[in-house]
Amino acid sequence: MTDKSEILNLKNFKLTLGNKTILNNLNLVINENEIHILMGPNGSGKTSLSKFLTGHLDYNVVEGSAIYLEKNLLNMSPEARSNNGIFLAFQYPPEISGVTNYDFLRIIYNQKKKNYNQNELNPIDFFDYIIPYCKKLEISEEFLMRNFNEGFSGGEKKKNEILQMLLLDPKLIILDEIDSGLDIDAIKVIFDCISNYKGKNSSFLVITHNPKILQYLRYTNIHILLNGNIIKTGNYEVVESLEQYGYDFFTNINSFKNK
Repeated sequence: MTDKSEILNLKNFKLTLGNKTILNNLNLVINENEIHILMGPNGSGKTSLSKFLTGHLDYNVVEGSAIYLEKNLLNMSPEARSNNGIFLAFQYPPEISGVTNYDFLRIIYNQKKKNYNQNELNPIDFFDYIIPYCKKLEISEEFLMRNFNEGFSGGEKKKNEILQMLLLDPKLIILDEIDSGLDIDAIKVIFDCISNYKGKNSSFLVITHNPKILQYLRYTNIHILLNGNIIKTGNYEVVESLEQYGYDFFTNINSFKNK
């Protein structure tokens, strides 16, 4: 690792989708044990960034570099990125018919163990292993026996994403609007798990439209993404300006530059 214990370093980064430029000259560094908040209007490139980081094949990098744990991220397949600790909690988690939540969770857990040449868990032992995590998230055993995300409420789907995070113990955790569709009780449960997450020097990139969730997180930096570029990084004063003036406040880069 570098002196700064970098997990992710995007430098002069340009990302395209077909003929459309999505991210342009973007720079972002995430070190160990940090929580970065990424905010921006719809269409600014937030979700596209998360998809690229996990290896979505439709995106192309045309300029710049992307380094993850001192490795060239561009040379890593989606499977390699996952096996090396990049995790995405989806804004709209998919449903899988015919596969129980329990079987899905056990498969992804054992895949991680297999990747690190560690012992896998049989169905009985895995049940004993996962129950404490379910209790943390205030979800029942019955929840595990339903088809994966099928018929789940928005809150149940988001809790299921965090359950996967706890099982996989990832290094770089990307949460794409994890708070959307949640009531206040579910928000408190989920963000309590996030705040008390005991990963091994892991870090978070939290994508959100909702500044109210900041009260639940000990964040490191808040980034404003506009037109495919991070044009401001700061602390809560960034949110105060956003709430008072809107995103138009940040478009005048000449009068409001990064410190």
